[in-house]
Amino acid sequence: MEEKLLKGRKCGLAVLVGVIVAYIAAIALMIYGFMNGYAADDSIKSMPHAVLAIVCLVLLLVLWIPIPGLKILRPQEAYVLTLFGKYYGTLKGEGFYFVNPFCSAINPASATKLNQSGDVNSVSPSVAATSKNESLKLELGGRDKRISLKIMTLSNCRQKINDCLGNPIEIGIAVMWKVVDTAKAVFNVDNYKEYLSLQCDSALRDIVRIYPYDVAEGVDTTGDGQPDEGSLRGSSELVAERIREKIQSKVSSAGLEIVEARITYLAYSPEIAAAMLQRQQATAIIDARKMIVDGAVGMVEMALERLNSGGMVTLDEERKAAMVSNLLVVLCGNKDAQPIVNSGSLY
Repeated sequence: MEEKLLKGRKCGLAVLVGVIVAYIAAIALMIYGFMNGYAADDSIKSMPHAVLAIVCLVLLLVLWIPIPGLKILRPQEAYVLTLFGKYYGTLKGEGFYFVNPFCSAINPASATKLNQSGDVNSVSPSVAATSKNESLKLELGGRDKRISLKIMTLSNCRQKINDCLGNPIEIGIAVMWKVVDTAKAVFNVDNYKEYLSLQCDSALRDIVRIYPYDVAEGVDTTGDGQPDEGSLRGSSELVAERIREKIQSKVSSAGLEIVEARITYLAYSPEIAAAMLQRQQATAIIDARKMIVDGAVGMVEMALERLNSGGMVTLDEERKAAMVSNLLVVLCGNKDAQPIVNSGSLY
């Protein structure tokens, strides 16, 4: 199904003015005909005037027919029209249009509410909570069938997914999307909003299963057969782009364009979050200790070189080992050292 744009239909104002003028003229002529065509005793006084009055009365009954063909569109809105079940065309762009009055607008997703930015005159939560009878009335005539062409943001619920190492994580994404082909969106899928939401969930699971939460050894996330440092936490931009491409490949047939996808929430699942926190803390402590020891060894080496080069103290191997031990204890300890002053001989 290809989109067919209806052009040259921005004559709604002229048609509306014409209908109003015709109504006024018909009313005036009908009153004139009745006043001059019938006598006080309801007998026909003038046949032409009586016929004129009847014709004007019939016109008043049928002049409303063009009214349903008047359509008003604001910027970034569209109407998909069908005529007796057949696709008639699409109106796009702001303006006051007139189309075949027997055309009907169709939008199967007009009442669908997702966790996203609002559509054109979408149904409010209060309307969604109305009774069954009120909902039926809304379905029959009160729902707006315009399709929004604006960029909208879909924020699906957080999902619990296992990464490539089997660790359960919780992740949420925000997808910026818009309708680019109204005919495909309306006729190729049952409900393009629900279809998009489902494909977002599916694509998110497919991509997240490729990556570990954090950098892990021996994991290939690019598919080239070589381990790399890709991860959900460290490569969020790359992961988001792959998610966008995956979703786009699935929704192109529905006439939708995925503008951007972003990771909005990323964390370990609660059942393993405490254990992973302890692991991260242990890793951080080990790295900090390693840095402290490397710095302490360098300071000890520098201290011994300065003492030997200056000739201040001559230490044998045993005293040198004792000094190294004392310096390392002072430099690597968690608490401040309590010095003891030795006023006697070093030996």
